[in-house]
Amino acid sequence: MHVSGTVRVPGDKSISHRALMLGALGSGDSRITGLLPSADVQSTASMLRALGVAMPDISPDVMVVAGVGLGGLRASAHDLDGGNSGTTTRLMAGVLAACPFASRVIGDASLSTRPMQRVSKPLTAMGARFEFENGDGLPMTVHGGALHGITWRSEHASAQVKSAILLAGLVANVPVEVHEPAFTRDHTERMLRGRGLDVRSEGTMVTFVPGRPLAAMDTAVPGDPSSATFFAALAALATSGEIALENVCTNPSRTGAFVVLDRMGVRLGWEDVRENGGEPVGTLVVAPRRVVGTVIEPREVPSLIDELPMLACVGARAVGETRVTGAAELRVKESDRIAAVVQNLRAIGAVAEELPDGFVVQGSDRPLAGRVVTHGDHRIAMAFGILGALPGNKIEIDDPDCVRVSYPEFWNDLARAIR
Repeated sequence: MHVSGTVRVPGDKSISHRALMLGALGSGDSRITGLLPSADVQSTASMLRALGVAMPDISPDVMVVAGVGLGGLRASAHDLDGGNSGTTTRLMAGVLAACPFASRVIGDASLSTRPMQRVSKPLTAMGARFEFENGDGLPMTVHGGALHGITWRSEHASAQVKSAILLAGLVANVPVEVHEPAFTRDHTERMLRGRGLDVRSEGTMVTFVPGRPLAAMDTAVPGDPSSATFFAALAALATSGEIALENVCTNPSRTGAFVVLDRMGVRLGWEDVRENGGEPVGTLVVAPRRVVGTVIEPREVPSLIDELPMLACVGARAVGETRVTGAAELRVKESDRIAAVVQNLRAIGAVAEELPDGFVVQGSDRPLAGRVVTHGDHRIAMAFGILGALPGNKIEIDDPDCVRVSYPEFWNDLARAIR
């Protein structure tokens, strides 16, 4: 299989969510370009509209968000729907915790099973009140109000929890300090600093010191490294050619998958690396090479948690064994991704073993065939879609449309990259 051409993956999902939220909370108009037009980002936009923020339809072109200021959100007459988006729901929980009204938050069947008390605990300690109707998940009602500052030591390494606390401190104008067990993606910190706010990071600790207004700011959203990983894997497993992935975010907290692919023997290199709005971006060039199995350590997991399904599929085509541990967080994503990855690899003829906090995959070059059950999870669909594109494999994806959550044009881009 020959691969060629340039792929411009859609805007980074994490940065897209935050650009909308900070644009809504700023004073004045913020122009956003490169926004990811996906279902998850639509959920953030819809929730903000319900809270009184004027913004047009989601578009990767220029989009103007009319900020209402830190105290400008208004109670919604209806439930706030997070859709399938954990980022929308958890980050907005931080915002809502500092608002002087109650908000009932709902989501789809998948999101409703995901744990929310990990974010409600620190926000409750700050002075908000939460009601849960379904154990640890949605629906939940956030009773916001005057909050006080906090020093919080997180049990989980979670950028969503950290960001919720930072946003609560921002809206409530109180100091917060967050300690994490491992370093997690730092988009919220970078974007707040880029807007002139006093945010300090040292190792796995981050502090927010209030006192400065949140100004409107134009944002150019870079390409999503999680989406780029699928095409890096495609190029790595091809027989000839190369793929250039333009304008990809190279933030070190997000490039763990590329470090692992490099360790597995993949030929990849960065070109035209530069800074754009506080985030480093560049072009990633990837070409085929013999791929070998590897061990992914727990300390690496936070920087590649969303890319593990794809790395598992690469491992199925590598020489030797690929082992992942310390990734129990995968069990509470859009699906139980540990179980989904292992069950689907077995269903198509690969050898894989499920661990409590990860998996072991044995590499092979024999043809793979069968039906993949995605459980509506976009990462599962795209990872196995890459395996299905390789010559000799015959893999059916049960729900290909679920990729709309993060990469609506995935299947079209995949078809164009293969010659």
